[in-house]
Amino acid sequence: MDKSLTTSFYALECVQASGDLFQFKQLEDKVVLIVNTASECGFTRQYKQLQALYTKYQHLGFTILAFPCNQFGKQEPSSNEQVIEFCQTRFQVNFPIMSKSDVNGKQANPVFKFLKKQQPGLLGSEFIKWNFTKFLVDLHGNVVKRFSPKIPPIDIAQTIETLL
Repeated sequence: MDKSLTTSFYALECVQASGDLFQFKQLEDKVVLIVNTASECGFTRQYKQLQALYTKYQHLGFTILAFPCNQFGKQEPSSNEQVIEFCQTRFQVNFPIMSKSDVNGKQANPVFKFLKKQQPGLLGSEFIKWNFTKFLVDLHGNVVKRFSPKIPPIDIAQTIETLL
């Protein structure tokens, strides 16, 4: 069954960069920010602000899921293991990092198929245009907002606080 066809955020699952299965059921009653990331992108420095948000709000029921993606300018050529090492050593990231995934096209991760259906982009497009597109999910699994890569994560803090 195509998990992107589900009507429930909590029915989704994916594989972490470590190879472990990550079931979204464990995200119930949490506010979640999902981001497609890349290590060699001009927006890569957003990892620092993402980690700051995670550190500030984690104890209140907030989490971030990073999905490395190599679809935009081949800016994530690294292996899953290299991505984890890069994020931890360069930005001290300790939020969950998922396995490298496509976010567009036939091979798109079902998580992104679901997110794009819930929060299409400009003019109803279900296409993600670049790395560091962000989707915010409320405590009930509703995808409430989509943010462009140009929006710094720190600018999302007030919206996160409102949802918590």
